[in-house]
Amino acid sequence: MIESGYNLQNLIDPLTQSNLSFALYRLPWEKDPVLVLQREGMPYACASLPGLNGKSGFVLAPFCATARQPVVLIRPDRKAIGWAEVAEALSGLEIPMADEDRQPLATPDYGRRDYAAAFGRFIEPLRAGAFRKLVLSRCERLDLPASFSPLATFVNACRHYPRMMISLVHTPLTGTWIGSTPEIILSEERGRWHTVSLAGTMPMQGETVPENWSLKNREEQMLVSAYLRDVLGRVGARLTEEGPYTARAGQVVHLKTDFFFDLETNENLGDILHELHPTPAVCGLPKQAAYDFILGNEGYERGYYSGVIGWLDSWGGHTSLYVNLRCMRVDGARATLYAGGGILPSSAEENEWEETRHKMDTMRRIIS
Repeated sequence: MIESGYNLQNLIDPLTQSNLSFALYRLPWEKDPVLVLQREGMPYACASLPGLNGKSGFVLAPFCATARQPVVLIRPDRKAIGWAEVAEALSGLEIPMADEDRQPLATPDYGRRDYAAAFGRFIEPLRAGAFRKLVLSRCERLDLPASFSPLATFVNACRHYPRMMISLVHTPLTGTWIGSTPEIILSEERGRWHTVSLAGTMPMQGETVPENWSLKNREEQMLVSAYLRDVLGRVGARLTEEGPYTARAGQVVHLKTDFFFDLETNENLGDILHELHPTPAVCGLPKQAAYDFILGNEGYERGYYSGVIGWLDSWGGHTSLYVNLRCMRVDGARATLYAGGGILPSSAEENEWEETRHKMDTMRRIIS
């Protein structure tokens, strides 16, 4: 994928240890990667998604914004498309290295017993009727090989997952994140706006796409779609939908419905993201109660996993924003992988654990 003659690994990998902010990403089915580089200073940070109104740049927003993990926007001092332009943009760049005493973000040891205990906390109110759906996620720490390269891992993801949005993002505020996500939260296509309902999960059967969806998976997808119809009916016009249909995402498949709608203006995209995020695909229903329950009972901080990632253009350009799924955070010689799944009253703990394992395999298989 990388054209010969560009020593990009020596240009990009050191950026992940620096005080600079950048994003390297590739959209689904596109050939060329895009680099967004902020040449100096800290990225713009705000306490909530509405703070993005009227802004343009590369967004990395957490599941729950805090003073320690804010919504971040990388200013596009330089935007390069394709490996030749990326190499030219980075050649001769002075890289201010991060402080050696900077502490890595803490990640708890979150094992099988922790997940089983959290599942018990989640399933009880579901079966009591307090929630229609909750999303339970987990993290897993992984020692990286001595030869690990963030850029090589990004390139491996591009090769393995043409259907997904691939990203390598670093800022001094967020650390380094690498991801491979199938889920659009807000994008513009041919003058119309687009989001998706993506829920229900099955593992691939070799290279065969399974279609035998269970009642639990279909119900989960219906809940997310119903939520989006309600939100989009309030913020957009001329709402149409296509689906549900089976969509592959790495080593798993999901049920997917596309929603298309019109917006009067691009100036309040942050407000619209606030209405959409977090969707029931990563949170639950009722939304606010599920959100509060997750923060109090999941057992760890998700950070930027299941948040918002991608290019935001409030000035009339092409916006492509995704939910940050199938991702990992890199801290020196270790990485933290993240995955989750929707829990309904009919869910079984063993099945849900296996679903998260299959989802984490999406990142394990591309680590280089």
